[in-house]
Amino acid sequence: MERQYVGIDLHRRRSVIVRRDSAGVTHSTVRVDNHDIATILREVRAAGPEPDVIVEATYGWYWLADLLAAEGAKVHLAHPLGNNWGTRRVKNDERDATDLVDLFQLGRLVESYIAPPELREQRELVRYRHKLVSFRSSCKAQIHSVLAKEGVAVPMTDLFGVAGTTLLDTVELGSGFAIRVESLRDLIELLDREVTMLDREIHKGMLSDPRYRAVQMLPGVGPVTAAILLAEIGDVTRFSSGDKLCSWAGLTPTHRESDTTVHRGSITKQGSRLVRWAMIEAVQRCGDSSPLVGTAKSRVAERRGRKIAKVAAARRLLTFVFYALRDGELRCL
Repeated sequence: MERQYVGIDLHRRRSVIVRRDSAGVTHSTVRVDNHDIATILREVRAAGPEPDVIVEATYGWYWLADLLAAEGAKVHLAHPLGNNWGTRRVKNDERDATDLVDLFQLGRLVESYIAPPELREQRELVRYRHKLVSFRSSCKAQIHSVLAKEGVAVPMTDLFGVAGTTLLDTVELGSGFAIRVESLRDLIELLDREVTMLDREIHKGMLSDPRYRAVQMLPGVGPVTAAILLAEIGDVTRFSSGDKLCSWAGLTPTHRESDTTVHRGSITKQGSRLVRWAMIEAVQRCGDSSPLVGTAKSRVAERRGRKIAKVAAARRLLTFVFYALRDGELRCL
């Protein structure tokens, strides 16, 4: 039997499965509800043993990738931004699934990394912690806003430290403003507990990993940043160099070239937003005297400004992260 390929245009409720052979002949097109596991497996099995199955990395792809892998299929996760879908006059689910197969056969499919299940669980905790911290920052900003509306001066640097807590306990506010502040303080207390719990669980899950300890030897990198790097990057050996890792993280400049004209712009920002945030935060915690990052940041700042210098330093620091994750140690120190 001629080798067949399966393209699945995955959606939240239902999907379209297209099965084609190497000659470009479509053998079946099936629209299926996602809970109809039997039909999905039947279509995949019809393609023969160990078929290549192409799925776009869309909402909630984990379950389908695991299901297909357990069935013996070779799963390819199509990157939603890396593949050019063209300017078709007709766009529907069937055409999308067909294009996934065609791109794979042409060797032009840009694939995403399929993280193993245990790494996905680590990512879930790390990303959830980041989300809770964002909620907590929003609550604190709202309290500052309420006090400003009431004309309350905040003389201390940290409104939520000892002196700030005393101020919040004793300040006189209007009834509606007081209720809102009290509610926000309760939410902050709850979020503090949840973030502490997540820190404990994340640290416990990564403590035995030598890469977790090695990354923390870098300036500006603590347990939280190290956990983000391990969870988001995963298997660093899929990158051949630190430059490739920086490109994946979206920390490299855009490059547009045609004939003799070359345009290099701002960083691409296509990649892990969390890794970029963690690198910028780590760089900002480094002093200018840091031999690995600080001195390079100072040199760039003199020529290009501090904003560009921070990004350049973040790129340099991520290069050191590459070697720490690859070797489990940092020989440069």
